[in-house]
Amino acid sequence: MKAALFCTSRYMGPAPEGVWPVPADRYSTEIAELSYKTTLDQFRLADETGFDWVTVAEHHFAPFSLTPNPMVFAGALTQVVKRAKIALLGASIPILNPIRVAEEMAMLDTLTGGRIIAGMLRGTGNEYVTYNLNPAESRARFEEALALIRMAWTETQPFAWQGRFFQYRSICVWPRPVQQPHPPIYMSASSPESGEFAARNKLGIGFAFTPAPQATEAANHYRKQARLFGWEPKPDDVIFRVAVHVADTDEQAHADLEEAARGPRHLGVSTANKAVESVVANTGYYGRDIEGQRGRLFARGDLRERVRSGQILIGSVDTVTKQIQDLHDQMGCGILDLTLATQLGSRTSHAIELIGEKIAPRMREM
Repeated sequence: MKAALFCTSRYMGPAPEGVWPVPADRYSTEIAELSYKTTLDQFRLADETGFDWVTVAEHHFAPFSLTPNPMVFAGALTQVVKRAKIALLGASIPILNPIRVAEEMAMLDTLTGGRIIAGMLRGTGNEYVTYNLNPAESRARFEEALALIRMAWTETQPFAWQGRFFQYRSICVWPRPVQQPHPPIYMSASSPESGEFAARNKLGIGFAFTPAPQATEAANHYRKQARLFGWEPKPDDVIFRVAVHVADTDEQAHADLEEAARGPRHLGVSTANKAVESVVANTGYYGRDIEGQRGRLFARGDLRERVRSGQILIGSVDTVTKQIQDLHDQMGCGILDLTLATQLGSRTSHAIELIGEKIAPRMREM
């Protein structure tokens, strides 16, 4: 099992909550610069202490994430992260130019000597408002964009593309990816349709903001479909994202989390608008998972319930290792994408050190 660190590059100052797009009248360039520097420092520390991956993502119009272009941020990471793989989880390809995505990821793969993980996502529902696209077309746009990106990476002769959504007269991508035939590709698989598509195309899958029981059910569905298509996914084909905080003792970890909860409410800013999400859901965006949007809901119980449902890992090194073992045994995931549950300066840095130096080696034995 491998450890990844996911940092959203959250804006580290006060900002409105419960609205999207988020008004920028309180935006501070100084705080934004500090936010980027903090994220780069955390990724550097993760690389130095033994994490296997570092992870960036794409979101728009909200302080939850200051990476509207994860490829740009990954370019900065190539100069900071010298050993770990850099995972883009991911680019929201239905709303982007797929040839540009293919070129930028190939460039990053070359800059890192073949350390890029290519996450290809449909994005959250509100992303379609960002660039004024019809969310009802998202699945079809995703499938066409992915096919085009893979062809751009593997076809060495110039070719044309005349699809439903994308048209190009002549394509031949330079530079080429270092990893052949292309970097490992992952996609979200919370819905049955997504799991079936990933299995049919021999892609890896990932889960974010999905409770562990639902992610386990979806992962098992993906494995079943893969067997129907004649192959068997490996543990590393399944990524699960979960919040984490580790301290020297269970008591200190819980005290840190309580302190973070009492602090400024700028760390859990939503990237969605309920009205927009409702409209998007009614277009069929969530597929057969539309009823209740089960993969997007978290249990709102006490901390023990949040640990049980896979929302958070918290405690000492031994306690969190046991929680990770339970997740692994339940879901069979090979990559744990850990997002920081606190921003408490040196204590958060110490948590990264404890995971990289003490927990990650144990994870590799699972």
